[in-house]
Amino acid sequence: MAEFTLELNDDQKQVRDWLNGFAKDVIRPAAAEWDEREETPWPVIQEAAKVGIYSLDFYAQQFFDPTGLGIPMALEELFWGDAGIALSIVGTGLAAVGVLANGTEEQIGTWIPQMYGDVDDVKVAAFCSSEPDAGSDVGAMRTRAVYDEAKDEWVLNGTKTWATNGGIAGVHVVVAVVDPELGSKGHASFIVPPQTPGLSQGQKFKKHGIRASHTAEVVLEDVRVPGHCLLGGKEKLDERLARAHEKAKAGGERLKNAAMATFEASRPAVGAMAVGTARAAYEVALDYASTRSQFGRPIIDNQGIAFQLADMRTQIDAARLLVWRASWMAATGKPFTSAEGSMSKLYASEAAKKVTAQAVQILGGNGFTREYPVERMHRDAAIYTIFEGTSEIQRLVIARTLSGMPIR
Repeated sequence: MAEFTLELNDDQKQVRDWLNGFAKDVIRPAAAEWDEREETPWPVIQEAAKVGIYSLDFYAQQFFDPTGLGIPMALEELFWGDAGIALSIVGTGLAAVGVLANGTEEQIGTWIPQMYGDVDDVKVAAFCSSEPDAGSDVGAMRTRAVYDEAKDEWVLNGTKTWATNGGIAGVHVVVAVVDPELGSKGHASFIVPPQTPGLSQGQKFKKHGIRASHTAEVVLEDVRVPGHCLLGGKEKLDERLARAHEKAKAGGERLKNAAMATFEASRPAVGAMAVGTARAAYEVALDYASTRSQFGRPIIDNQGIAFQLADMRTQIDAARLLVWRASWMAATGKPFTSAEGSMSKLYASEAAKKVTAQAVQILGGNGFTREYPVERMHRDAAIYTIFEGTSEIQRLVIARTLSGMPIR
């Protein structure tokens, strides 16, 4: 088991510096253009593929870092470059993780390479879970998957929303209800291969921030997929559903807590994204305050500005520490007895909104224009308190964990 340390090793530092260089030289110069275009930055994704960042191998190496710091470190650097472009680069990973977590070895080997494509023909994938009436309340999901035993096919119907790469992806991973009686435990995940009839893109959302990342509805109308597209296979699903029914009889609350624990492990990643955006805005504000003069001196010499920067840096460092702690705990198998995963996501996402807002304020009128990047960073930061569980949901999870009681 890796011991906890705040000092990155030489390999980690090398990867961090490499990612920082890519973010500085490739992502940042393209950020404003793709934010304005509100389109997927295919050329940047291709550049990421050429150097090995846009690949399953890279993220697998970071995921299996025994300290747990590989993923948060990588995400912080990429999102320091630009949140919208970074999400376009890492978005496919959501679908890939869904297959890795639930698929067979054959499914992993078949579908994940298709998600990424190759350097000459880059592809993206989409993970489709949220629905118009089922965001935080996953138990309200309505998309259904019905098994057609005669043809060994699953028939999917429903509408997914807020899907990163939804509709433009080659491979879609879709979460659907197979047993409504079990709530969230009655869900299963399915691969929808490229060009499958019945799957279409619905509304593409024009967003406040992260505009270089494609977000859309995915409509499923009698979508038929072969039986082998059920992640994990039918036999494993039947066994899992049977166990869930037995546990539900024994006490349904334990089912909810088990599902909650799964979400806990993924939330520090969003916290790391928020840290990257906050750090970027802080650095712009610090540089501006050090060089901008008013009344014959740099504005950083004013206590009001200096104290803001002190608070910004403190919040960023505190957020990173919470993210690293939760990531280390997840990697070393330590239980989140106080919802440490949600704590990290809650604090980091709230800090990103505050820090980017303070950066705009420090730049004054310039901060309010698109000539300076803090305006975009402030818009981007708004998403962190919303996706992967809103701040309100994080507080609810933490409160329930601490009290041991359902809080409504």
